Amino acid sequence: MLITAKHDIYTAFGYSIQSDIPLPELKKLGSATCTADIFIRYADLSNNRIRLSELPKKVSVTEDRIMFWVPDVAIFAVDGGTSITISPEQNADEDKIRLYVLGTCMGAVLLQRRVLPLHGSAIVIDNKAYAFVGHSGHGKSTLASAFLHRGFHLLTDDVIAVTLDHRNIPYVTPSYPQQKLWQESLDAFGMRSDRYRPLFERETKFAIPVDSRFSASAFPLAGIFELMKTECSHAEIRPVGKLERLPLLHRHTYRNFFLPNSGLTSWHFETTARLAGVTDFYQLRRPLHGQTVHQLTSMILDTIKG
Repeated sequence: MLITAKHDIYTAFGYSIQSDIPLPELKKLGSATCTADIFIRYADLSNNRIRLSELPKKVSVTEDRIMFWVPDVAIFAVDGGTSITISPEQNADEDKIRLYVLGTCMGAVLLQRRVLPLHGSAIVIDNKAYAFVGHSGHGKSTLASAFLHRGFHLLTDDVIAVTLDHRNIPYVTPSYPQQKLWQESLDAFGMRSDRYRPLFERETKFAIPVDSRFSASAFPLAGIFELMKTECSHAEIRPVGKLERLPLLHRHTYRNFFLPNSGLTSWHFETTARLAGVTDFYQLRRPLHGQTVHQLTSMILDTIKG
């Protein structure tokens, strides 16, 4: 469904987006009257607060709508892959609202549009996309940043949008030219935090523009690397067997707790099964402590070339 818009139009994940909330992270397409694929608007959803407060994770999922409440921020509703509705709390921080719009809400939009969202970062090497997936804090964005410092380009940070074409070739669609890095990651690359904007007030995670190192084109997905922090004494990499790939893709599907009750379980299984059969998978184990990002970068490049 296309929605007529008369305000600023942005682009991300291959879609045009009209938004009541400014989205400076995204590339602006223009402000003239045109059609948008996704519409982001403010509305009053406060009558849902009591019901959401009684649900696990404060999330309600049906086949048509995904709704969730973040106390002190907003109630959000995502409908049909075409609209995101925001009902802000009193004195809510707009930066925090935007984080959820571009993160959890866009993940929900992608799921509703039957686009597989993986939790991680993706970079381009030799005209192919390589994804780094893993749980929060395992170094996905930091690893991607190390590749950017070596001259490679970023496709996406945090949410990886994967589609398979009619030939069963998976593609990663670019998001927007920004990374989110913790202070320790900036320190590892000799970057000064006072040059960047915190994601929100008193946060030690920063928004890092990467316009000159961003790829605005989709690329075929050639490999997926799962990052894991373990008690190992040194970094190691191993291929992931076929029987391990479906569980890996499920646990690293962005906001996979939306899948039950969404009517998307069968689609998700079919899509991940297809992806598991046509892409290389690796698991990258790193020690719990110490800076290993430059070593990991070299290991990944050796694996791809080998």
